[in-house]
Amino acid sequence: MAIIITDECINCGACEPECPNNAIYEGAVDWKASDGTSLKGTVTLKSGLTIDANAPQRPVSDDVYYIVPDKCTECKGFHEEPQCAAVCPVDCCVPDDNHVETDAELLGKKAFLHGE
Repeated sequence: MAIIITDECINCGACEPECPNNAIYEGAVDWKASDGTSLKGTVTLKSGLTIDANAPQRPVSDDVYYIVPDKCTECKGFHEEPQCAAVCPVDCCVPDDNHVETDAELLGKKAFLHGE
């Protein structure tokens, strides 16, 4: 399952540079599928959303840092645990019950994002 940043976020930004997929963005900042990935051109994400990988997408949150579920792999294939959760000083990076995925699905998403 993807990780979500709760409203308890203090906007310290500690999580953002730790994400190997660039799935974390500051609140109110547009995201791109191509940021930190090898995605190019028109892509269909796991959620079924078909987008231009380089086109800015609407923020998931306007108030606090947020994680794009289609880019979050819980750091599978990179680290033993989600790095955002490991560095968060207020423990607001938690599993997202709305985006439950198996380890195999998360590793498949990693391969898709990075052209493996």
